[in-house]
Amino acid sequence: MPLTKIQSLGITDGTIVNADINASAAIAGTKLSGAGKVLQVVSTHKNDDFTSASGSFVDVTGLSVSITPSSASSKIYVTFSITLGTITGSVGCHSRLMRGSTEIAPARTDANYESSWHTFSFNDNNITTQKSFQFLDSPSTTSATTYKLQVKPQSGTVTVNRSGSDNASQTYSHKSSSSITVMEIAA
Repeated sequence: MPLTKIQSLGITDGTIVNADINASAAIAGTKLSGAGKVLQVVSTHKNDDFTSASGSFVDVTGLSVSITPSSASSKIYVTFSITLGTITGSVGCHSRLMRGSTEIAPARTDANYESSWHTFSFNDNNITTQKSFQFLDSPSTTSATTYKLQVKPQSGTVTVNRSGSDNASQTYSHKSSSSITVMEIAA
């Protein structure tokens, strides 16, 4: 007989145990759904170094996450923070957010400007800049989807999570960390 009402102090502690709850099946997903609710969260944190002297965008090793949306109508809220520097002072570096092999939330592409999220100019190689951004994506899939960051130097070498000089004896030289988090949001 189903329970229709619980009286105050009507259930003795220990009467309902986890096995009873598990045996009756998990809470139906429909009970948890509703526009705007967070359905799952995936995150990664990178605190080791990465460098690239490539003239093309490259994936930052260890700075990607994969999420499998439970519904094709779900949105994916992406937030990231990346620490960048350069080995050669007075140059910039570019970064961009990718869904698989597709750039998402690209920057303006005016004539003679490259589409990338951030371009930094550094006065010397003893400093880093940390940039953060958030984006609400609509991948329209229930397949595993990878979000990642890519970087490339304007010239020279771009660094992630450390200053270009990487010299512990210098006051301004330092190391840092980066992260990326994705959340499935019910539509």
